[in-house]
Amino acid sequence: MLDAANNLLWGKVLIVLLITLGLAFSIASRFIQLRYFGRMFKVFGQAFDHQDGQINGFQAFILSIAGRVGAGNIAGVAIAISVGGPGAIFWMWLVGLLGMATSFLECSLAQLFKTREPDGSYRGGPAHYIMRGLNKKWLAAIFSILLLVSFGLCFSALHSYTVATSLHDAFGIPLLASGIAMAIALGMIIIGGIQRIVKVADVLVPIMAMGYVLVALVVIGMNINEIPSIILLIVKNAFGLEQAFGGGIGIAIMMGVKRGLFSNEAGLGSGPNIAAVAHTQHPAQQGIVQAFSVFIDTLVLCSCTAFIILLSDVYQGGGEYDGVVLTQMALAEHIGEYGRSFVSIALVFFAFSSMMCCYYFGENSLKFFTEENRPLFTAYRIAILALIVWGSMQELSTIFSLADLAMGFLALVNLSALALLFKVGLRLMRDFDQQIRAGIKHPVFDISKFQDLNIDKKSWGQGNTSPSDYERLVEVKNTCKEV
Repeated sequence: MLDAANNLLWGKVLIVLLITLGLAFSIASRFIQLRYFGRMFKVFGQAFDHQDGQINGFQAFILSIAGRVGAGNIAGVAIAISVGGPGAIFWMWLVGLLGMATSFLECSLAQLFKTREPDGSYRGGPAHYIMRGLNKKWLAAIFSILLLVSFGLCFSALHSYTVATSLHDAFGIPLLASGIAMAIALGMIIIGGIQRIVKVADVLVPIMAMGYVLVALVVIGMNINEIPSIILLIVKNAFGLEQAFGGGIGIAIMMGVKRGLFSNEAGLGSGPNIAAVAHTQHPAQQGIVQAFSVFIDTLVLCSCTAFIILLSDVYQGGGEYDGVVLTQMALAEHIGEYGRSFVSIALVFFAFSSMMCCYYFGENSLKFFTEENRPLFTAYRIAILALIVWGSMQELSTIFSLADLAMGFLALVNLSALALLFKVGLRLMRDFDQQIRAGIKHPVFDISKFQDLNIDKKSWGQGNTSPSDYERLVEVKNTCKEV
């Protein structure tokens, strides 16, 4: 029953809704993911821009990659190729491009409707824009519960199992030992709250992402003459022009879209929880930043795995390898036997970074209901650590199905909210566009233009240029043009 429900939800309903929303916003925004692609790189200039007690745009970007990047970038891509053939990668790229637009929409809204905490930090996400933007607290509560169950609890155990089995297969480390070590490491991180999670992600994510990309570039460099033929193979197979291996065009589309959505999480409602914590001058700026994290996840890291596999001779249609093992064997063919160990280590880093974010998603869900109940948050932390130890020793296919189902309903709630707030997202984008056209290099949010919305004034009352200053900037710009 769980499999049937998941196949209906993920195989049909969500694929249609996610692609439709991504395509609709891409067209309505005049493909903002392409128009502002160059601006996305400016996030790296914020790497040393710190606000006391707050998280800057670059840190939110790094934390978002930590949440998006996971086993799907290694195992998911391999499964897509095994089942759908090389053409699945083309559809994965396409859904990544559309996902950038969806991520812009949901993360800009998360910024707009965020709330300011007593310590000066921010909190937000889909539950907040559902409650404030749609005035539906009951639906926001349902979203928070689904987020807690799927990401906060179930996926923490699943990531633990992924890490433990990978270490056991590669190095013979006992499952229980891996589970205990992960629980201790995560416990030391989460006790410091979001600030410590960000500090660890600042170190962990660049190392794991750059290391994986570097190895992929070495493989590509070793096989540079074959790259044009591989790209041609991907395109031909995507449209059924060449069925070298894998399934037909329908399976290629389904697997590419499904694995792309699973990997970048755009539209599922997880990313906005991180986007909301950043200090920024305009909500759309964080939307642009988060769109870039989707690009890094799907069009860079997933492509790395795809080229490692497709440039090898390990896989042939219906071959004996699948998932992580296929990636391991392919890399071992390129750089020697230690390639298998590298994939296992990369998987550990990717999954552990996701575990940190899963904890924060659960904490954010609980804080939607209560801020003061410390015993509840302590119990949640203990439950997470216990699940990590327990999950490292279990085969969790049933829990995985439950988590998928909860995440599917989570996406349905979030996509419904995004559809209803579609015009608000466009208003934010147009305000940003207008300031750029007026010559404002760093657009600022003028809350007076959005008085009809239930925005937390404390979140936008400090650290932003006042309306009078903004108007003066435009006036000076126009005067300079006249002169």
